[in-house]
Formats: sequence, C-alpha cells, structure tokens
Amino acid sequence: MNIKSLIMIVVVITSFGFPTTENKEVTGIVMLDGSKSPIGNVNVKVKYTNISTTTDSKGKFQIEVIDESSVLVFSKHGYVNKEVLVGQKEEFKIFLKKSMDVLSDEDEFAEIAAEEVKVKRSHDKSRKKSSHIRSFRMSSPMNGNATMGAGYASYESGLVHNTEEYDAINENIFHAPTSKPLSTFSIDVDAASYSNVRRFLNNGQMPPKDAVRIEEMINYFNYDYEQPKGITPFSINTEVGVAPWNEKHQLVHIGIQGKEIPVDNLPASNLVFLIDVSGSMSAPNKLPLLKSAFRLLTDQMRAEDKVSIVVYAGAAGTVLDPTSGNEKAKIIAALEQLQAGGSTAGGAGIQLAYKLAKENFVEGGNNRIILATDGDFNVGSSSNGDMQRLIEEKRKDGVFLTVLGFGMGNYKDSKMETLADKGNGNYAYIDNILEAKKVLVNEFGGTMFTIAKDVKIQVEFNPAVVQAYRLIGYENRKLNDEDFNDDKKDAGELGSGHTVTALYEIIPVGVDSEFSAVDELKYQKTEINSSSANKDEMMTVKLRYKDPDGDKSKLISEVIKNKVAEKASENFNWSAAVASFGMILRDSEFKGDSSYPELIKLAQAAKGEDKEGYRIELIKLIKSGQLLGQKD
Repeated sequence: MNIKSLIMIVVVITSFGFPTTENKEVTGIVMLDGSKSPIGNVNVKVKYTNISTTTDSKGKFQIEVIDESSVLVFSKHGYVNKEVLVGQKEEFKIFLKKSMDVLSDEDEFAEIAAEEVKVKRSHDKSRKKSSHIRSFRMSSPMNGNATMGAGYASYESGLVHNTEEYDAINENIFHAPTSKPLSTFSIDVDAASYSNVRRFLNNGQMPPKDAVRIEEMINYFNYDYEQPKGITPFSINTEVGVAPWNEKHQLVHIGIQGKEIPVDNLPASNLVFLIDVSGSMSAPNKLPLLKSAFRLLTDQMRAEDKVSIVVYAGAAGTVLDPTSGNEKAKIIAALEQLQAGGSTAGGAGIQLAYKLAKENFVEGGNNRIILATDGDFNVGSSSNGDMQRLIEEKRKDGVFLTVLGFGMGNYKDSKMETLADKGNGNYAYIDNILEAKKVLVNEFGGTMFTIAKDVKIQVEFNPAVVQAYRLIGYENRKLNDEDFNDDKKDAGELGSGHTVTALYEIIPVGVDSEFSAVDELKYQKTEINSSSANKDEMMTVKLRYKDPDGDKSKLISEVIKNKVAEKASENFNWSAAVASFGMILRDSEFKGDSSYPELIKLAQAAKGEDKEGYRIELIKLIKSGQLLGQKD
C-alpha cells in the first residue's frame, strides 16, 4: 500500500470513524463582537473532522464533539474566523469580529470555482469555472438558499451544485372500508431516507419534504419481534394502540420478523462490486468513503465467496476478475487503485456487471450486484424509465441488486430508489463510516442474503369497526388490489434477520372526524358480509411471498383483534415516535397534535436498551430539528 492511500485511509477514519455513543453534545450562541446581535448561518465545525453544523437565525447551534480536546472552528464570510477549545464546557457564547480585509464576492466565487476546476480536470476549464460561479450564487448559504436540496457550498470537496433529485410523494389519505375495503402494498426494507435525512439535519438544514419517506425512517430501526417458527421464513406481529398525535384515533402496528440465518450457514456468495468512478465521485464523502465501506464488506467474505469488481466512468471495465473471499489483500488492493474522473456511463456498467454475475452464477447461492454511486448517470441509458426497463430485464437471471448511495450536492435519490426497487434488492445511503458498518457488517445477512422475495401485504378492514384508515408511508410501494394474487407482479425482498414495520392510522366507527367519505353509488349497492358484525375483529392481514428462487407465491393470513393494548410496547411507541417525526419534517396535513416536546418524551421513553446508540441518535436529530426552527 502506498503512502498516499494510507493517508487517505487515515483521513477517512478520522473524519467518520467516531462512535456516536462516545460523543459529547455542546450548544451555544454566536453574536457580533461588542453587541448582543446574533449571527445566523455561521459554519461551526469540529476541527480535523467532517462534523459541522450552522447557526440558526437566532445565532444558536448544537453540535457533537469527539471529546474535551476537540476544537470548534467558527467561520462566515465577512467575519474573522475563531477557534475555541471545548474543554469541560457544554455551553458557549461566541463573539465574532467583522473582517476588514475581505475578498469581494466576485473574487471569492472565482477562487472557489478555480478549486473546482482543479478537482475535475477532465472538463473544459473556462466553461466549468463560469458555470460553478453561477451554481455557487444560487446555492451558497451566503445567498440565503441553504435549505434548498443540499445546496450549500462545501469548500473542502468543491461541491457547489444544488441538483439533488427526489421523486414527489403524495401522502396517503384516509379511505372508508365501505368504498375501499382493501389496502395492498409491497414491503420496503430500504432505510436510505433516514440516513439521508440525518445528513441534512447534521449539516444544519431541514431536509426537502420529498426526501422524507416515513416507512424508510421507521424501518431503519430493528424491533423486538418474535422469531419465526417452523419452515415459514418470517413471523407476523401486531398491536393496536392510541395514536399519539390524535387521541381519538387508533394506530395499528404490523411487524414482520425475518428468520435469522447464522453467518456460517449462509450460502456461498457471487458478488460483483459495481463502482462509479466518474468525476462526480471525487469528493471525500464519495469514492474515499466508498473504499472504506467496501473494505469493511471485504472483511466479511469467506473462502467460498467470490468477489469481482466492475467500474464505470466514461466507459465500463472489469478491474478484478472473480476472486476468492480469502484473498482479501488482493480485493482491497484493487479497490485502492481506483480514482475518480470522467463522465458517467452507468447503463454500460450495469450491463457489464450483470454479464459477469451471470457467467459466475452460483446455483442456490447469493448472486448479487452491489452498486455504489451518487446516482448521476449521464451517458447511455440514464432516464429513470430506461434504467428501470434495463434492471427489470436483467433481474430475470436470478441476480439481486443492492444499491449504496454516497455524497451530496448532485445526489440522485430517485434513480437509486428505482434501481433497487426494480432489481429485487435494497437501498441504503452511506453518509459516514458508521453507517457503512451498520449496513455491511452489523446487518450483513439482511443486506446481502434474501430469504423471501416479492413479499406483498394486503389488509381487509371490518367496516363495523373501522370508519376510515390510512397507511402511513409506503406511497411509492402501493399496489393494485389485483396485484396481490398476481405472481408476475414484482414486490419487495426480505433479508436474513430483517424486520419490516407498517403502521395504519384508524378512525373508529362513531368517532367524529373531518374525514370526507365517498358518496353512495347510484347504480350498485355495497353489500357487507354478515361476518363484519363480529366486532371483535378489526382487520385481516394477508401476506404473500416467494422463496428466493421460486416463482409461485405462498399465503399467510392473520386476524387483528379489535382490542387496544392496556400499555403500549416499546416497539409500538418507538415506531409511532419515528412516524410522528417524519410527519413533522414533511409538515404533513395528518400530523395532528404532533409537537417536538411530546415527541421527545415519547422517544426517550421508548428507546429501550439501544446497544448501538441508533435510537439515542434519533432523539438528538429530533432536538436538532426543533432548533432548526420547526414550530411546536
């Protein structure tokens, strides 16, 4: 390993490798020296790391530091930078002086653009410089647009664009069982939305509404469900309680627990690492972090596993032929030589990766492509429709797809979600090395090994009990009711040990509400089966799934009783807290009485043992959201 690679590893580990559970949280206010006037939009950074935030309009900030030896750096255009040792203090008052020797805006824009030109030498220099000056003016916090996408300037990485893409989400509404008795959707084990939302909040920004997919935030966390018994690959766990944001409404919690397969018993893997090395991947939180993540994954490989590496930029190519998992040094050496540059021929890379996976197919094994990218395809097949059709065709070969997203600024969430959805796989966003460890080490089996595919849920509601219902989240996973019994329709995959959680908000019969029912039909009458008079039953949950190599689905059915739990479980309260937070972030019309103070209380009471510190982290994010100006 050369010195340059070793330095890069140290930088990445230094920037991302501190466990959140050891961090110390500090708060404070930044004001103009000699007055009590607060200064908003000040960059607050922990020196020598990528941990940073910005002050709000009242000059207030909240940030985690590594330990008492950490140094906070305060900077803003037009002010003299200031460095402060944290020590034992937890609250700070910082006074900044105005700078008397500041570059003009045009000079500073030009300098930043010049740095960007150096990073991306493959582009035309004069055109690139002027375009980045324009981009910086649109997206820099100095110009007051810090909350648009990821549109803030990162001086270290040169990312000054604001071109992130998210599919629009139209929230599910309430339906009456008399007019729409069935609710059908595909499961979703993706958790990319949560870590992406975390990235925004940790950078002092509120996430765009369409970046908040509530079901992915809920499913980021594991829940304490019963392990399945017998040959069925999962168990169904249900609970009914009061909706925290509306005491007149009820909340139905449905949890699925996938069977945990010990790592030693997992089938042999045929993995193809498909890595984007285009120019857009040059930032420290892209290719360098990606390499660190794949080193963690390589450490999990066994002798019976095979790893290949395909890369794509202006063209696609193979940089590592199939290699045994016990040749870890060879795999890591191939990763270390990767450098970013050029355009992004994503379609060609995907085709080559599937070809390689098919040529080395392991019967009865785990055949999977792991795509790592920021999603910025601009050569060949690039539209969502083109990529979707390509992946749908290739999945017929029995190869699954995992998508890992990296970076900010030009992040294409909509493309990557589509690829994972249509490629019989899962999707995660890697914002730091700890997230890489969670996805690729802690949840290795669930991320890499599918135990059931095309998993669909269909719920039928009893109109004698349920006046109206609403599925929380899963807007882009909804299916037609007819799709439930159609084995040709694609749905979600469940991995070893994975949990899937879904919530329904229920308006019970007899409760006054503003819900608008559909008019009675003129030409036909809805007939209600006599069994609906059984008010002990609230709903029936049906679930279909296929074996990983199967083509015919199997059916499981379970009745949910019309009985509210006397005391809600930690599972119920935690999922409700996450859902409430998601609705606040989206400013949902269904958020009811959700408020930050009540939300924090609910989450703190439900965090449980929390060995890895993920739930404590969410509570801190909720507090960050509150500080960033959300109204209670």
